[in-house]
Amino acid sequence: MGRFPIILLGAATGAALTLFITQPRAVLMGASAHAGASDTYRQLNLFGDAFERVRRDYVEKPNDGKLVESAIGGMLSGLDPHSSYMDAASFRDMQVQTRGEFGGLGIEVTMEDGLIKIVKLMKDTIEETPASKAGIVANDLISTINDEPVKDLTLSEAVDRMRGLVNTKIRLKIIRKGQDNPIDVTLVRANIRVSSVRSSIEGDDIAYIRIITFNEQTTQGLKRAISDLTSRIGAERLKGVIVDLRNNPGGLLDEAVTVSETFLSRGEIVSTRGRSAEETQRRAAHGGDLTKGKPVIVLINGGSASASEIVAGALQDHKRATVVGTRSFGKGSVQTIIPLGAGSGALRLTTARYFTPSGKSIQARGIVPDIEVLQDVPDELKERADTKGEAALRGHLKSAGDEKTGSQSYVPPDPKDDKALKTATDLLHGLKVNATGETATIDKPGVRLR
Repeated sequence: MGRFPIILLGAATGAALTLFITQPRAVLMGASAHAGASDTYRQLNLFGDAFERVRRDYVEKPNDGKLVESAIGGMLSGLDPHSSYMDAASFRDMQVQTRGEFGGLGIEVTMEDGLIKIVKLMKDTIEETPASKAGIVANDLISTINDEPVKDLTLSEAVDRMRGLVNTKIRLKIIRKGQDNPIDVTLVRANIRVSSVRSSIEGDDIAYIRIITFNEQTTQGLKRAISDLTSRIGAERLKGVIVDLRNNPGGLLDEAVTVSETFLSRGEIVSTRGRSAEETQRRAAHGGDLTKGKPVIVLINGGSASASEIVAGALQDHKRATVVGTRSFGKGSVQTIIPLGAGSGALRLTTARYFTPSGKSIQARGIVPDIEVLQDVPDELKERADTKGEAALRGHLKSAGDEKTGSQSYVPPDPKDDKALKTATDLLHGLKVNATGETATIDKPGVRLR
């Protein structure tokens, strides 16, 4: 088996860091190893006996494939929160998410009263999407897909039918409020890119860049945002860059590395360490600082995990950025995605831990911000304003140090109420703060230097 360069990072939902899959290693076993293997075979015989008993005696005839998948899933879920079995459909979904693009129509949908409801149209920075070309609008309802009623489909099944090869046709029947008759439309699927980077100008001289997830489009989106905002603001007037990683659950490791080296000229970004020395890998910056030394503020919170923590940890350790917000999630383990063959799904198996450039493991501890900023949370949301974090997950890998649970993850919907964002803009507008917060001259409620 060859190496698979698919590398993922993620949080509590199960998405995680993926390493390379290597060829099986030849192993010489001594007497004790043979004894252990003998015990293993006895346990496998026990599994075989239980499997046959279920097939023979269960009240209804079970599906053998489902039994095996359930057994594999149970085996992996008993290891840690991030090891799991993905069936073929889940594996395909994961690949689509990590690519950040697919053949589709350019719509976000949900299920409502048995029909597919258009939540919003996705935007393409280059050209119109198939849905926008066809005149589809938010709140339209899809009743049939290629003459098949959607009421007989799950949301996932409907999405699978709407996706497909680029340049292939699809027919939809649209129900629109205010119109008596359904609208028949034929669309041609196009390559849809999922935007993982959003940007704007803060205070007319600060580049604000929010990274939503780390997919294959992220670094290019970041570079475009830096170039666009620098051009609009002017290189001389640009005070600095705010990189918002709050509630970003992770994504591709390669993207975490290239996002980090967008702000770093050199130095280690992350290392991974497994059971054997040959599984230790180090990733370093080789690109160059596209911001040309402009100050950088990184925003994190309890929902920032894995790839987000790698970026925040690398920039913090190299004193390239001041990290503002609340402690991150603490997802510091590494998973390998192991395909099981065509149509058989894949294993997601924890194989190592990752470490920041200074050698710190953030497993069950998280990244501690240089400046802690707590948001004012509405009373009705206070019970849901905190994320419990990795340390609160049952069966998580233990930390070498004190574990930390719970961290605020609330982000105010109105930027005017966003204390972390306000602190970041204040710092870039003149308050002197180094990467450890030691020289900060800031004194306001909800803000603490660390």
